[in-house]
Amino acid sequence: MLKVWKRAQRRRKYGEPVIVVSGLPRSGTSMMMRMLDSAGLSMMTDQERTADEDNPKGYYEYERVKDLEKESDKSWVRDARGKVLKVISHLLKDLPDENYYQVIFMRRDLDEVVASQNKMLERRGEENTLDDKATKDYYLRHLVQVRFLVRNRAHIDLIEVNYGEALAEPEDFVRKVDAFLDHELDTAAMASVVDKQLYRNRGHKLRADASS
Repeated sequence: MLKVWKRAQRRRKYGEPVIVVSGLPRSGTSMMMRMLDSAGLSMMTDQERTADEDNPKGYYEYERVKDLEKESDKSWVRDARGKVLKVISHLLKDLPDENYYQVIFMRRDLDEVVASQNKMLERRGEENTLDDKATKDYYLRHLVQVRFLVRNRAHIDLIEVNYGEALAEPEDFVRKVDAFLDHELDTAAMASVVDKQLYRNRGHKLRADASS
């Protein structure tokens, strides 16, 4: 009951929430965006980044988000009120304080995140300069920082949901998201988005060293 009251207060103060889909790279954020799109929510995207081998069903990104860290005028974020905006986890701290954010934070096994990221870099002819253990340790520290950030910003609500659960139990997964957003979403349509054939890099072991 207290949560409902707090959310009502935030809506009165800030207006309609910006629904933010966030997480580490390769953690299932695009799948989450497709789910919300299928449920009929308005997406704030510009289609500049098109589907490719790494994300064959599209990225659902808004390019200007990438400049949040360096932009001084962030008033454009107001246009995302009542819509869904994808914001990578390291840019959550740069969202302006003048809006109310409901953040759906995607979690995924970190070994899988690192393996997926390595494959993406390899396809692009790039290389991760950190070994896998160092990358994983960096992500663990970053996730702690995200939780600290949310605890200290009263205009942010956050739910952590797991990519693996979405694939294993999509109906339970979408019910959690629906309850968090206080919507009567089309959960059947959301669950139908899950494509287990795209669950690659499952069960991968970390490399001891990127150069080996």
